[in-house]
Amino acid sequence: MQRKMLNTSARLLRLLTLLETRREWSGAQLAERLEVSARTVRNDISRLRELGYPVAAAPGVAGGYRLGSGAAMPPLLLEDDEAVAVAVALRSTTAGGVAGIEETAVRALVKLEQVFPARLRRRVNALQAYTVAVATSGPTVDPHLLTVIAAACRDYEILRIDYTKYDGTETTRSIEPYRLVHMGRRWYLVAWDRDRNAWRTFRVDRMKARQSGPHYAPRELPAEDIASYVARSVRSAPAKYETRVIVNAPASIIAERVPRDIVIEPIDDSTCVVHARSNSVEMLALYLGMMDADFTVTDPPELVDRLGTLAARFEKASNGS
Repeated sequence: MQRKMLNTSARLLRLLTLLETRREWSGAQLAERLEVSARTVRNDISRLRELGYPVAAAPGVAGGYRLGSGAAMPPLLLEDDEAVAVAVALRSTTAGGVAGIEETAVRALVKLEQVFPARLRRRVNALQAYTVAVATSGPTVDPHLLTVIAAACRDYEILRIDYTKYDGTETTRSIEPYRLVHMGRRWYLVAWDRDRNAWRTFRVDRMKARQSGPHYAPRELPAEDIASYVARSVRSAPAKYETRVIVNAPASIIAERVPRDIVIEPIDDSTCVVHARSNSVEMLALYLGMMDADFTVTDPPELVDRLGTLAARFEKASNGS
């Protein structure tokens, strides 16, 4: 009797794991995976419901079982590597990027570690002890806004947003959201701009969602590799200041010293042209300093003036005055 109960419990855990790994299963598929009859599957589904798991069932040939969401979150079954991956993700989240999420991530991590077996706790604690997180600065994103956008992407709902452009001007846009992309410290949204009738990449920290709906008919994405598409869009986005600098160093050397979004064109084996853009002349000056090479710059005049100010400041500092 006890062995039968253990077999049943193990089968329930396996059934729950299957339901968590795929959106929908037919009764026949579950029976085949569990090596039991369809009637046993139905009985096990009833037991899961009694334990609080909201398992929905659709009748008919095309029907099946689906693990839904309930009023309370039931326990999740995670493989060892999955549990460690979740812990790592939660620890990484505390470094920032999403406004107010650090404390929430810590609370979730504490709850998770409380139920870890000793072998997993040792792995996660070792990771924590020998990993140093570098805090980031810059604009953060409202986590509620991320969930609103993600839901609109999932449900193909039109979003009405207020958007602040790079130059500070504000616009109201009607968009069809498709993909969120996280790049470093920034979140971007790839969407079809219904007002411009074109694909656009929006910075999420500059967005405010006004309302969602109705539904839209999905379009073919502008590229197969959305991350690369966003990277190209960011590099080509308009900026307040742009400069073209001739640098007395090989292009391959300079490419190792500056951010990847800066365009470098070789002239010959010992000279190259660097194209940099930013909304701040201070940032352009920083890029030029990072090259650690002699260069010639003629525009914009704001950058030339700023370099003169910085040069005088550095000379004063080097003289100890």
